[in-house]
Amino acid sequence: MTGAEDALELPLAGITVLDFSQFLAGPVAALRLGDLGARVIKVERPQGGDLGRTLAFGGLMAGDSSMSFHAMNRGKESLAADLKDPADLALVRDLVREADVVIQNFRPGVMERIGLDYDSVRELNPTVVYGSVSGYGDSGPFKDRPGQDLLAQSIAGLPWLNGSADDPPVPVGLAVADHLASCHLAQGITALLVRRFRTGRGGHAQTSLFEALLDLQFELLTTRLNDPTVAVQRKGPRSAHAFLSAPYGIYPTSDGFLAIAMNPVPTIGRLLGVQELVSMTDPSAWWERQGEIEELISAHLRTGTREEWLAVLDAEDVWCAPVLTLEELVEHDGFRAIAMTQELTREGLSLTTTRSPIRIDGRLLTDPRPAPRLGEHDAVLRPTSVAEPA
Repeated sequence: MTGAEDALELPLAGITVLDFSQFLAGPVAALRLGDLGARVIKVERPQGGDLGRTLAFGGLMAGDSSMSFHAMNRGKESLAADLKDPADLALVRDLVREADVVIQNFRPGVMERIGLDYDSVRELNPTVVYGSVSGYGDSGPFKDRPGQDLLAQSIAGLPWLNGSADDPPVPVGLAVADHLASCHLAQGITALLVRRFRTGRGGHAQTSLFEALLDLQFELLTTRLNDPTVAVQRKGPRSAHAFLSAPYGIYPTSDGFLAIAMNPVPTIGRLLGVQELVSMTDPSAWWERQGEIEELISAHLRTGTREEWLAVLDAEDVWCAPVLTLEELVEHDGFRAIAMTQELTREGLSLTTTRSPIRIDGRLLTDPRPAPRLGEHDAVLRPTSVAEPA
């Protein structure tokens, strides 16, 4: 576990991060640094704080903040500061002078107007590492559009990669752009910290939701950019990938669903007892007769349970897996074995959430502190003379 007694063992112990960001990509990037040992101070507006405090995933709250807010801001400190107020801005600028890292995810121009953009911060703190995440970068026709996950997915074309040929565009049902961007931002910041330790030079790490989703599609984009005939052509209802042949897909059994990855069609045919598939030894047929193959597989898998078919396929080392529901996942021994959860506690609040997915020297990175109350650490972070009454 992380904590005061062993914080110095963590790679980013001694690093202070000022987190000006809201909701997801920026706060989660700061969280990733915090999980690695950094002290993260969340700077929030006094009226309501981070939008994520009340923007509840599934409408579920934990105390005075949403469960999702705790998940992405656990272990941080909170300073309530009005950046339009000269006294508060002066206090924040003092904190900037001492910080190692500054993170922000405002639209282009916002930090410039209040004098906390990278160039201004670098004048206050020449060795600062500054991290910025935006929706679509600092230039181009999309730069002023709202940096929101569904909107970024849509502009990046991601919904056309999901579903079948008969479906409308199907977005990924999680904030995949935000989470990917948070990883890239944390990686860039960490790399600049390494450079600073070597050379004394700070720097500015930048990414965007759009860039994160374009990077996610590097295989598709590389292929298209080198062969203009390449296009997304979604297949039948069982196919799981527009650019992979049968049997790659998700199939129904009598009591659930089974995923089958890249496997020779004749092998699947032999194990299922389908002679038509056994005879398809030419891989070109796996593309040309994809719909037919998928229906033959579906028809036979429906005759048995998911576990029965898994036993048959696993015995031959076929690449396959059960398609678990959320309820099945959290009750599964495999979920328990990886110990991916941790408990957050304070007086009046107890919440189970996920831990960092990174392990350091074999250690799981956990921290029992939930997200801070708005302005919870004002008394610590403000000089005594200007500290507000409790």
